[in-house]
Amino acid sequence: MPSATLGRLYKTARWKRIREQQLALQPLCEICLEAETITEANTVHHKEGGHKGDEAKFWFGPFQSLCASCHSRHGKLEDHGKTAIRFGVDGYPI
Repeated sequence: MPSATLGRLYKTARWKRIREQQLALQPLCEICLEAETITEANTVHHKEGGHKGDEAKFWFGPFQSLCASCHSRHGKLEDHGKTAIRFGVDGYPI
């Protein structure tokens, strides 16, 4: 199934339950936590480069809880096969 048609799945009750469950299990942004910053997560990201049109990966993940800022900066890079460099509180890459 092409990735464009999977967009409709984000509006389903099933996805909303998955999203709620992920945010309940990990309510803090996982990327911010690596940098020792506490930020509430409000986005569920498909890890490992996204689902890329694979419906099984869409439903079963793996998932990652992120804040909107980290999803915009890091998640989208990873979806396009690029490496997002993250830095710790000491300024060194993680």
